[in-house]
Amino acid sequence: MRAALCETFDYEWGGPGGNTENGGVGSNTDVCLIDQASCGCCLMQQQIYRMKTFFNVSFNELEKELMKTKNILNSVRASRSAFSVSLTKEDSLTCFGPFRGEDRLIVYKHVFINLGDGYNVNTGVFTVPRSGVYSFALTIYSDAGSPANSLAACAALLVNSQVVAGPSEKNTEDQEDSATVVIASHLKAGDKVSISLPAGCFLCDDSNHYNTFTGFLLFATD
Repeated sequence: MRAALCETFDYEWGGPGGNTENGGVGSNTDVCLIDQASCGCCLMQQQIYRMKTFFNVSFNELEKELMKTKNILNSVRASRSAFSVSLTKEDSLTCFGPFRGEDRLIVYKHVFINLGDGYNVNTGVFTVPRSGVYSFALTIYSDAGSPANSLAACAALLVNSQVVAGPSEKNTEDQEDSATVVIASHLKAGDKVSISLPAGCFLCDDSNHYNTFTGFLLFATD
């Protein structure tokens, strides 16, 4: 009999949070005095209501935090930027330069990775997609053909057409030489990073990829 009452009982005082208007009962004690058989069920339903309210609020808060985390993750994914390229992938050794009277931008044709499409394979220019600290590595290599020939392996790393680093090797003591430079630089979105071949210098490469240019975002600052 008590179970039936618990299943079909209606709150006489307007349910949890109800008022005492129109003769409603104002407390659990009063309800129990009027209908003791249903008192336990009423209290249980009140507790269930409180628990539902608590869990609904908690769930909404967790959902908000989940959305924040998803937005942060999407922002991180959108800002991923990394590229690594080499001068060529020809089977035989091919040299770029030397050129007289002017510097030339080097267009690295072979792409290992271009995450974010920041590097333009047609111009050789990397455009910074997001303000932050970036790491760049430049390796150069040249082959004079024989020890007696002049060797001029050199290049310049440019940021907005300004020289930031310039590894070079000019001598007649050996047939081939190479050099590497690694830097970290704080750049703004839209900055241009490229490699220039100074006048009189030349680089040689083949499928072994002696000449490489690599860059990636260490962390964003905006």
